[in-house]
Amino acid sequence: MGETSGNLPRADGETIVWRRVGGRGPTVVWLGGFRSDMAGTKAQALADWALAEGRSYLRFDYLGHGESSGDFRAKGTISRWREDALAVLDELVEGPVVLVGSSMGGWIACLAAMARPDRIAAMVLIAPAPDFTEKLMAPDIPPEGHAELVRDGVWFRPSEYGDPYPITRTLLEDGARWSILGSGPIPITVPVRILQGGEDPDVPWRHALELAETLKGADVTFTLIKDGDHRLSRPQDIARLIAAVAEL
Repeated sequence: MGETSGNLPRADGETIVWRRVGGRGPTVVWLGGFRSDMAGTKAQALADWALAEGRSYLRFDYLGHGESSGDFRAKGTISRWREDALAVLDELVEGPVVLVGSSMGGWIACLAAMARPDRIAAMVLIAPAPDFTEKLMAPDIPPEGHAELVRDGVWFRPSEYGDPYPITRTLLEDGARWSILGSGPIPITVPVRILQGGEDPDVPWRHALELAETLKGADVTFTLIKDGDHRLSRPQDIARLIAAVAEL
């Protein structure tokens, strides 16, 4: 059986596009990063693994990402992307789930696990970026960027990965609502595997380690890949990711 695809309509008329590999559970669900999509190297590698191993796997694009509809600038918030993830879990997946979250997807995975604790069996997090809007993004905005946010409600941030992209005041203010670090143990007790690059310019390894230390569960493993970057998409990184998912 190959990979199938479909659309999940949302109440506001937007559509989440998804792809599924049928197989044995628990279902592995991919949660991508900020401005990434389900066609990326890691998401595709997991699809190939699922097909080869007969495992159940589902990936999707958040609103304003990849193939899904929606205006990233006008509607893109942590609240909305969290809702997208929960809609996928509630409407497209049956039974237990292993969440695999990359960068922002690591934050969304934690929020989903807290909202649906009875559904989540385990998590694999790659360069997880909880609270990134407040703790990683906002401090890097230059004075002129803050002025533009006040004046226009948006600042276009230069990117190493492509064209400048919009950071909105709404995104930053909404993100602060979903902070999970610094307020005591995070009530997630399932097994968690964290893969983090030591040379990651976007998510410092100490930030990811703080998440590992704050998770309430005891079965948490933090793997520092000393020469790894943010994407962790090299063949050896993909092998570590697949091994972590297969273990769980």
